[in-house]
Amino acid sequence: LDAWIENEIDHFILARQKEAGVFPNKAASKRILARRAYLDLLGLPPSPEEMDTFLSDSSPEAWSRLIDRLLASPHFGERQARHWMDVARFAESFGFEQNYDRPNAFYYRDFLIEAFNEDMPWDQMVRWQLAGDELVPDDRMAWMATGFLVGGVFPTQITEAEFEQSRYDEIDDMVGTTGAAFLGLSIGCARCHDHKYDPIPVHDYYEMAATFATAIRCETPLEFNAESFQTRQQSWTEKREQLAADLKGYEDAKLRGEFGKWLKQPTGLEEIAPDSAWSVLSLEKVSSRDGATFTQQPDGSWLASGKSPAFDETTVVTNVAAGASALRIEALTHDSMKRKGPGRAGNGNFALSDLKIEAKTGDGKSVPVKLVDARATHQQDKGTLSVKGSIDGNRDKTGWAVDRGGIGKDQAAIFVFEKPLEADAKLTVTMRFHLNTQHTFGRFRLAVSENPAAHFELGQGGEIHLTSATAKLKAGKSELSPKERDAVWAWFAGRDADWKKQKAALDAHLAAEPKREMKPVMVCSEGLPPMKNHADGRGYPHFYPNVHHLNRGDPKQKQEVAEPGFLRVLMPEEKSETQWKIERPAESKSSHRRSALASWMTDPEIGSGRLLARVIVNRIWQQHFGKGIVATPNDFGFQGSSPTHPELLDWLAKDLLENGWKLKRLHKQIMLSAAYRQSSDHDAADSAKDLDNDLLWRFESRRLEAEPIRDSMLAVSGQLDRTLYGPGSKSNSMKRRSIYFFIKRGHLPNPMIVFDWPEHLVSIGKRPTTTVAPQALYLMNDPEVRSYAAGLANRANGSIEAVYQIALGRHPTDAEQKTAAEFLANQKGRYANDAAGEAATMTDFCQAILASNEFLYLP
Repeated sequence: LDAWIENEIDHFILARQKEAGVFPNKAASKRILARRAYLDLLGLPPSPEEMDTFLSDSSPEAWSRLIDRLLASPHFGERQARHWMDVARFAESFGFEQNYDRPNAFYYRDFLIEAFNEDMPWDQMVRWQLAGDELVPDDRMAWMATGFLVGGVFPTQITEAEFEQSRYDEIDDMVGTTGAAFLGLSIGCARCHDHKYDPIPVHDYYEMAATFATAIRCETPLEFNAESFQTRQQSWTEKREQLAADLKGYEDAKLRGEFGKWLKQPTGLEEIAPDSAWSVLSLEKVSSRDGATFTQQPDGSWLASGKSPAFDETTVVTNVAAGASALRIEALTHDSMKRKGPGRAGNGNFALSDLKIEAKTGDGKSVPVKLVDARATHQQDKGTLSVKGSIDGNRDKTGWAVDRGGIGKDQAAIFVFEKPLEADAKLTVTMRFHLNTQHTFGRFRLAVSENPAAHFELGQGGEIHLTSATAKLKAGKSELSPKERDAVWAWFAGRDADWKKQKAALDAHLAAEPKREMKPVMVCSEGLPPMKNHADGRGYPHFYPNVHHLNRGDPKQKQEVAEPGFLRVLMPEEKSETQWKIERPAESKSSHRRSALASWMTDPEIGSGRLLARVIVNRIWQQHFGKGIVATPNDFGFQGSSPTHPELLDWLAKDLLENGWKLKRLHKQIMLSAAYRQSSDHDAADSAKDLDNDLLWRFESRRLEAEPIRDSMLAVSGQLDRTLYGPGSKSNSMKRRSIYFFIKRGHLPNPMIVFDWPEHLVSIGKRPTTTVAPQALYLMNDPEVRSYAAGLANRANGSIEAVYQIALGRHPTDAEQKTAAEFLANQKGRYANDAAGEAATMTDFCQAILASNEFLYLP
């Protein structure tokens, strides 16, 4: 028997078998092992070519090399992420009555796929899922990971009396899911009383709940493809500097001298005219609703000073000539503002949440000017904080802001009228700033144009200085102010053909500056605007500063404030929570309580790291054998199952810790064992001694889950779209892998429900496996299954042999070949004797293969 052993795992397995007097099965055939490995690690069957490659490799390392190839596949991450999404109760809607979508929740799923593919150490994955925003605030992936905490349900339609109860329920979901997913403990049972079975007092529950006190569900723009942006930005900058140097060289070598001579004896002054599509407005009135002071500047702009209101409205009144079709608002920098602005916020930003324009014509009637489009030199993102957000009607929810690359620079936005003004009018422009505290303009200037497609001409206003300079030159005065001299220089240089050519090249290059790819992502964080819901209008606070100990879990029976803490049973008596406390950086908006929790959770010496390792080892063992060493993966407490091989569980956990928490290595260890490579043959004598196969004397063949069943049908039909990442789909006819279904609670995809897809309400440690009539009816009658069968038939091109090789990875036996031929002959009578009839007959046969146990089961 000892010769059966392949690695350390088998020593533990064989020792228990010897005690019970059972004998392990021999190894399965290479064909079965290949199919088992592909379906197990990737959730997809091997192609005929992949099967042939493995079968033709006679090296002793063939099996090891196959595992390495599968672990390196991008589809490995998809398969592993889907397992964990059950545990994380991931879904993309709020649940309850309204069940609104969370369109940007899918980034958490994408994080999982990428992290598993990169073999991110498990302790790092855990830390990021709990506090990535605090620990690595500059890493997009770390923010995406926090979607774990806010993946649960939430009632968006609540009454004022339910606000606080809902918040405690939300925190309970975070605590309960964190405990079950990472530690295999039902911590949530201690919400109302000390845990009835495990050493978790209600006091510890509320201390752990306090770590999430100010953590909220929010959406924030994150930068994607940062590395490629840096590369493109560097290349763009180098070319910009070269073009600018060439232009300056031309100016210095030739044009500046000619300009100096011209100033002494200027000619062509009658040709000088302000060359601008924009007319800077002279404002009759500028007022602040809440007390800011505005002072007019020489260039036609207005500078704010004095009181900086938390929220404000700025109203201006000005006269505009008929024909105006667009308004330009320039937000300009100034040394009086933080980081030069152009906003008055502490970081130099502003947020124009709403823009309204009314026009009063000579007849005294005042009518609104409808704004139909907007564009800006820079906007903080393409969604909530985009320039179109200031004209979309969401007065306090969206608006134009310019952080993430726009601070410290002059900015401008153009707002296009639905139709030009038909007559001269007095305009009243109201600018509302209600998105964030003190996010108002620090210095602004308004202009109008008859051309709605006019260029920004950012920072212009030079027409004022050009006019005054022209008057001086005509009067024989050559002493010009710096701004007047610059305005005349721009006119003079613009008459030189070579200068214009080089300037045009530079302007074209400047217009093509690379943009950062910013996308809104649903995350869990602190200090950011929370995601909106129906209760906002009634003052829902989203979170309360403190979590109280509650009598019987009732928010109406508050006791003392709970201090952040962890489970005492999982730390030495002499240690306290301060052992893992993370000092909050001065610039951080977050409490860093979750960072401390993450440190305790992953500490294998005096924290809960050893239990964390046991739980994930057990989950991965369950993935490969269908049942964990602990059969209750979400409950390692006294109510959970006892481990069948406790020493093996401890050894695997210790090995994981000693090898950097690397999960791919753990997968390979398990699959290299003789226990995993056994056949699934049944033995009556062994079964009598170990009916449930707890001692692993054979490999337990089991039905595949919903995802690999559907994905396998798509794969063998040739219809599978293997695109990774991105938003999910609600369509049952989607051709991507099933992990990319949009998971809307209460409206799950039909192909998934029939094969026991869980309702994503709480953490699911193990799915049930049922055998019910709707499964057979689905395989026989669903149009999508019929299309998969037709695709397989088309690939097989009439060959029974090819059907078996593509779908089952093997050749048919003589008996199967004969039976299949008889079936096809009998079916021909059902259809017309033509090409369409032959195709339908072959499709019937392929559909029968797709419905077979061999196709639906892990061998």
